[in-house]
Amino acid sequence: MSLETNVILNIYSIVILVTICFHGLKMIEKDSLSDKLYILILYTTIFMLVMDILSRFDGNTSIIYRAFNHIGNFIIFLMSPVLPSLWVAYVHFQVFRDERRIKRVFYPLSIISVINVITLILSQKFGWFYYIDSDNVYHRGPFFLLPAYITIMLMLAAFIIIVVNRRKLGKKRFYSLFFFAVPPFISIIFQIMFYGISFMLNSIVFSLLIVFLNIQDNTVYTDYLTGVNNRKKLDAYLKEKIHLSSREKAFSVILIDINNFKVINDTYGHNIGDNALETAANLLKSCLQTGGLIARYGGDEFCIVLDISNKSELESLVCRINNCVEEHNHSGSSVYNLEFSMGYAVYDYDSHKSAEEFLKHVDMLMYQNKKACKTCKDNFQVTL
Repeated sequence: MSLETNVILNIYSIVILVTICFHGLKMIEKDSLSDKLYILILYTTIFMLVMDILSRFDGNTSIIYRAFNHIGNFIIFLMSPVLPSLWVAYVHFQVFRDERRIKRVFYPLSIISVINVITLILSQKFGWFYYIDSDNVYHRGPFFLLPAYITIMLMLAAFIIIVVNRRKLGKKRFYSLFFFAVPPFISIIFQIMFYGISFMLNSIVFSLLIVFLNIQDNTVYTDYLTGVNNRKKLDAYLKEKIHLSSREKAFSVILIDINNFKVINDTYGHNIGDNALETAANLLKSCLQTGGLIARYGGDEFCIVLDISNKSELESLVCRINNCVEEHNHSGSSVYNLEFSMGYAVYDYDSHKSAEEFLKHVDMLMYQNKKACKTCKDNFQVTL
């Protein structure tokens, strides 16, 4: 690939990344490790694209060309494990959302980078990875594939994490992370097969754009605190479900309210109250084995939309949710106990109810359940 072609392609890629950075910095949450890692990947890719341009200054024996060629190639090989390592960390956090756990992942990734640095320094004398001759021409060394193998292994590790934990990610997030590795893998194969062709960094730009579109979508439709869908997403999704429904193809809705949430807030503080909302959202996620959409309906209320048309199946799911809550309370992992009131119904196609009317119907059933639970508890206390 000529220097001019490489410069044009890399500058075009850098412009795309700078544009993503410009918009991304407005959207990111300052305390979000996930967003920080993504921005760091962007910055690293931009830097490596610049170094890739420098590494193409060969074939000319002038001091500037020789200096650029040596600096560019050395840094490209030096940082070869950095981008895939950051991607492994990003994927790991997307799946597990645990900052303490991600710190443990950084240790083996750092060891890989240190080994790469030591090997690269040693290779400068023996030309293991590459060497530049007296005419300032780059040549592959006998172990030039080693950095590519490290990249492939790290990308494969991220790929396995994504596939094994696909249920935790949700469809959109799963597909955006899943396809991230496809363009770089294709470019690595081309780079191995055809000497002088290297599109890997440019292919990563395409992958980062896909991830950014997913981040943008999540920002618009995700509840900041709990990580589930927000009311805007729920309204749009419910209207679509009604539009696609028929007598043969129905769906169900469960509306959930956390009982005595105000008491939790007043007794333990708003931080614990926020924790209760996050815990409730995670419990609902763990209970669903049939898929479906979970959204924060507002305040301490959640809504689940499911592809269930059988009332007995719906009641079984409600029972499973109650069992999940009881198991959580018995575990003693929280200073508070969670208790849900639930209203649920299968959508009746012949009723021709709108999304708002159907939600009002389910909301009424939920408050009937809440009132019945309160009455039962009051009667129990009177009996005692």
